[in-house]
Amino acid sequence: MADGDAPAHAGRATGPPARLTGAAPGATRRRWRAWRRSRPFWGGLLVALGGAEILVTLRAPLPVILHIGPQGLAGYLGPVILLLCGVLLVAHPPQRVFYALVSLVLALVSWLTSNLGGFFVGMLLALVGGCLAFAWTPVRKPRPGTTPATHPATTLPIPVADGRHRREVDQT
Repeated sequence: MADGDAPAHAGRATGPPARLTGAAPGATRRRWRAWRRSRPFWGGLLVALGGAEILVTLRAPLPVILHIGPQGLAGYLGPVILLLCGVLLVAHPPQRVFYALVSLVLALVSWLTSNLGGFFVGMLLALVGGCLAFAWTPVRKPRPGTTPATHPATTLPIPVADGRHRREVDQT
């Protein structure tokens, strides 16, 4: 190798090559993306972040609101359940509607019990995450042997110049 020549491995990522790990380049990213899309990931993450933020603001040394007795317990119990709902949204997607509704109610209750919902930030994070999780639907794959439904725009009659209608089968 001459002085000006770069080594053969310059510019490549470090770590074991794909041929040694058995995975194609980018296969891990595709698997992660497929896993993430199979569940309400972003909704669960936002709910968990909202619960964590509300919990942190309860422990802040700011004398904004004093919690004594049962209300103090509710102040700690709500964010912990929000955090748990965020984790369960990601871990167990079939029960997403229940967890999303619980997180929405707890986010609204945190307005009264937890320093104005973690100074609005935690409450808004939990509300947006709960809405995302509630609206998320799994992608349904067509059963083998069936044809996928056609797009509704392809079944509308299209007027022809002489006043008759004709049907377009495939507009794409």
